[in-house]
Amino acid sequence: MSDNDPQQLGSAADVRARIDTSKPHSARFWNYFVGGKDNYEKDRELGDHIKEIFPGLVDVARTSRLFLGRAVRHLAAEQGVRQFLDIGTGLPTADNTHEVAQRAAPDSRIVYVDNDPLVLAHARALLTSTPEGETAYIDADLYDPEAILREAAKTLDLSRPVALIILNTLGHVADHRQARDLVARLMAGLASGSYLVISDSTATSEGMIAASNEYNKSGAIPYYVRDVEEIGAFFDGLELLEPGVEQVTRWRAETEEATPVDAYGAVARKP
Repeated sequence: MSDNDPQQLGSAADVRARIDTSKPHSARFWNYFVGGKDNYEKDRELGDHIKEIFPGLVDVARTSRLFLGRAVRHLAAEQGVRQFLDIGTGLPTADNTHEVAQRAAPDSRIVYVDNDPLVLAHARALLTSTPEGETAYIDADLYDPEAILREAAKTLDLSRPVALIILNTLGHVADHRQARDLVARLMAGLASGSYLVISDSTATSEGMIAASNEYNKSGAIPYYVRDVEEIGAFFDGLELLEPGVEQVTRWRAETEEATPVDAYGAVARKP
């Protein structure tokens, strides 16, 4: 990991003081669903409750991680991308963006962005890099795209293509127009030939809608599931890679059998 400014990352005591374990948090809740250990009682209680309502959300969590791996591997190995900006990083698990990218291309440079203190605490210890590449972490907010780009430019060369990755994060932005605007502002700061990778849970079954409603009653930051058409709208003006906006299990699936899930994603290129 690169030597981030200690003032930017904050002291370990400051980070611990910001961690609120009295209510669930999306990164920890998701970590529980993918089999991680970086979660608390409130996260597990909500997770178990949601699983009773809609067990399929566990599949969404796990297959979304697999989609991330396939997308990053394709961009690094097949499209020659060497720079990745991953916003809404979540808690480190297996096959994080930098691990997948640097296995395919050791000189890849990755910048992670999140504003959850527990993610920050683990990012210090777990996000490493190959000698040829670099991995950095920014403690920043999706609602300030220009600040993200400013900080990312300390590690990435924004005059060259960058893959912008926003997985399971835009659902936290209630207003779809605002979410589209945030994506557009981020992409506006990236060079031609850059890529956008997005996936999110979708309002494609009664079970997913019920699970989302229950989650939003928990005290955690709400997450709003959208229609597939709204997911597709994030890619307006970009060139979609095949197979376009698709269920995450079916996007360049590596087996013929792809379990249907209530999550859609796509990868697109900026002309």
